[in-house]
Amino acid sequence: MPKRDYYEILGVGREAVNGELKSAYRKLALAHHPDRNPGDPEAAEKFKEASEAYAVLSDPEKRARYDRFGHAGVAGGGTGFSGFDPSVFGEFSDLFENLFGFAGFGGGGPGRPAGSDVVYRMEVSFKDAAVGVEAPLKISRLISCETCSGSGAQPGTRPKTCTACGGRGRQRFSQGFLMVTRPCTACGGAGSVVEKPCRDCRGEGRKRGTREITIRIPAGIESGSRLRIQAEGDAGPAGGSPGDLYVVLTVGEDEIFEREGDDIVLRLDLPFPTLVLGGEITAPTLEGEERFSIARGTKAGSEIRLHGRGFGRLGRRGRGDFVVRVGVIVPESLSDKERDLLRQYASLTGAPVGEKGVLSKAKKIFS
Repeated sequence: MPKRDYYEILGVGREAVNGELKSAYRKLALAHHPDRNPGDPEAAEKFKEASEAYAVLSDPEKRARYDRFGHAGVAGGGTGFSGFDPSVFGEFSDLFENLFGFAGFGGGGPGRPAGSDVVYRMEVSFKDAAVGVEAPLKISRLISCETCSGSGAQPGTRPKTCTACGGRGRQRFSQGFLMVTRPCTACGGAGSVVEKPCRDCRGEGRKRGTREITIRIPAGIESGSRLRIQAEGDAGPAGGSPGDLYVVLTVGEDEIFEREGDDIVLRLDLPFPTLVLGGEITAPTLEGEERFSIARGTKAGSEIRLHGRGFGRLGRRGRGDFVVRVGVIVPESLSDKERDLLRQYASLTGAPVGEKGVLSKAKKIFS
């Protein structure tokens, strides 16, 4: 059966650059790796085929020979199968080692399991979210055992080298044309075994405890924002590295202020005479009460802006604005004197009032 074209195997054009080749190969390797398809000879063959194609096309010299002479130009130059170069697996060590435990043609050292990440949910006040704050946290998590210093062994003793893996933490075996590794089942990948466990942590090297830390909440955060604090999660077993702490934030609502992007909005209804004649008013801001001047003839819906007094711009300099959005107060009840004065004003301005006046005005508009 004739060999398939290498470009066709990877699904790229003949003008494809290295980045496209690498991306195509990574996708195929993830889909057809034998670890994901145990006992599937077709997947193993596709994986082998894609690896051979990438090994040739990613090498400028081999690619040039292949483009000119086809498969005959690269035949016999590889190890294990035509055109294959073991360095391919070193280049994709993150893919094969981290996802599949594939060690290529080298070996992996012992690695104690890392601790789990910890998620902490926290509510932040509207003002603290706007300007930023340093907040103390008390986190319940797995901490390193002080009695055994995290080793899991009784004080005065130490873990013994694992005889099953010789301290490497991994066991290797062949799977088709690949050399595959797995964490050692005897020591869990640590490379050592605790023979006399610590009484306080029962050999795990960690136990439940609390830790107080202070985190910086940046100005401008929104509900759902996550802060990552490295190495503040659960301690790893037997001295393994700790996980991370993720703080998920919820911003509380304010009774009088609203948020619009990076702006803080205060909706302020004022009496009609104040809008018409102008005046001085006092209104709250994040920093306390301030006096504002209302110009004569201010319309409902007008805005007064205090630049740089809103929410911090997350990841950028500066802050949004503080916006006073003006409305008009419509009284729900009037005294007889107030009602008479309003009627006099309506008569002077020709404003329609009462049911007859409104209907009459409407007829003139639509006639």
